[in-house]
Amino acid sequence: MRKAEVKDVTIIGGGPAGLYSAFYSGLRGMDVRLIEAGEELGGKVCLFKEKMIWDAGGQPPVQGGTFADQLIGQAKTFDPELLTGRKVVRIGRGEDGLFEAETSDGMIYPSRSIIMANGGGIVTPQKLKLSGAHAAEMDNLFYTVPSIARFRGETVLISGGGDAAVDWAAEFLGIAKEVILVHRRENFCAHEAQVEKVREGGARVVLNASINRLVSDGFKQRIECVELVDSLTGRVFPVAVDSVIVSHGFDMDATLDFGGEAEPEREDGHFFIGTAEAVTTVPGIYAAGDCLKYDGKVNLLVGAFQDAVNAVNRAKTFIDPDAHDRGMVSSHNDRFKKRNRELIRQIAGVE
Repeated sequence: MRKAEVKDVTIIGGGPAGLYSAFYSGLRGMDVRLIEAGEELGGKVCLFKEKMIWDAGGQPPVQGGTFADQLIGQAKTFDPELLTGRKVVRIGRGEDGLFEAETSDGMIYPSRSIIMANGGGIVTPQKLKLSGAHAAEMDNLFYTVPSIARFRGETVLISGGGDAAVDWAAEFLGIAKEVILVHRRENFCAHEAQVEKVREGGARVVLNASINRLVSDGFKQRIECVELVDSLTGRVFPVAVDSVIVSHGFDMDATLDFGGEAEPEREDGHFFIGTAEAVTTVPGIYAAGDCLKYDGKVNLLVGAFQDAVNAVNRAKTFIDPDAHDRGMVSSHNDRFKKRNRELIRQIAGVE
C-alpha cells in the first residue's frame, strides 16, 4: 500500500456538494483533497449537460455543463488536490488515529477529517446489452446528450419512458427532422404535461415496443436501422435512424466499507443519518448533499451548498477547536481582500 500526504480534509465525491465543499474548505484555510470515482468532475449534473438549470439562487438559467464548469472553476480557487478516476472502497482509521481513505488502486489517503459527498453512489447509465451496441457508442449511439445541436436535422430514436427520455424528446422538437419515442409499456411514467407536449409536437410515439436489434453499416459500426419488437404481438419491424439515444435509467454503485470505529450510522447501507449541521454519528466524518439525511432536508442544489458549508465548518472546528464556528462572508474574508481589489479594478477599467 502506498500512502499519500496528510490533508486536513478528504472529500469523497466530485458533484456539486463535493466541489462546493472543496471551495469552502479552502476559504477556511484547510488543506483539501477531493476524490471522485468518475473520470470527470460535476456529478449527476454532467449527465444532463444540455438541460437548463433554473433553481440556483442568483444564477440566470444555465445549461448543466456550463454550471458544472463554473462549480469546478470555483472549487479550484484555493488549489485543492482534485483526483478523478479513483474509487474509494474503504474508509477507516490508521494507527495514528487519522482517517484513511483507500482507493481501488491500493492508494491510502490520510486526513484529519472526512466529508462524504458521494450522492446516491457511483451513477452510470444502463446500457444496451445488444450486439454492436458498444462499437456504436463511438458513433451514433448515446446514453447522454453531448449537444442538442449535434442532432439537428436528424431522425432521432429515443428509447425510454421516464422523465429524462420524454424531456429529451420535447427538447428535440423543431431541431431534429423526426423524433421517435419508443417505450416498452403502454403508459409513460414521465410528467403528463411533457408527454402531451411531445405528442402535440409531432413526435412519433411507439408504445409496447423495445429495441430488439441494431443494424449497422458493417464498416464504421454506425447504426442505420433499429429493429423494434412489439411486446404484445411479437411483430418485429425496422425503423431507419440517424442517431439513437437510450434513456433506461441508471445503475447505482453505493458500496463502501467502513472499518470499526469509523462506521457512521447509515440507511439502506448508504445514506448517512445525520443532522442539519451535516454531522454524522462518527466525530470527524461529515456529509453533504444527497447522501445525507435529516429532518427538513432540501434535496436541491441550494440544499447541497448549505450542507457543504455546514460540513466544512464542523470539520474546521473538529480539527481546531479554537477556530471560529463559521467562515466570514467573502466580501470581508482575508483570503479574498487582494482578489476583491483586483476584480474591482478590472470592473472599473483600471490597469
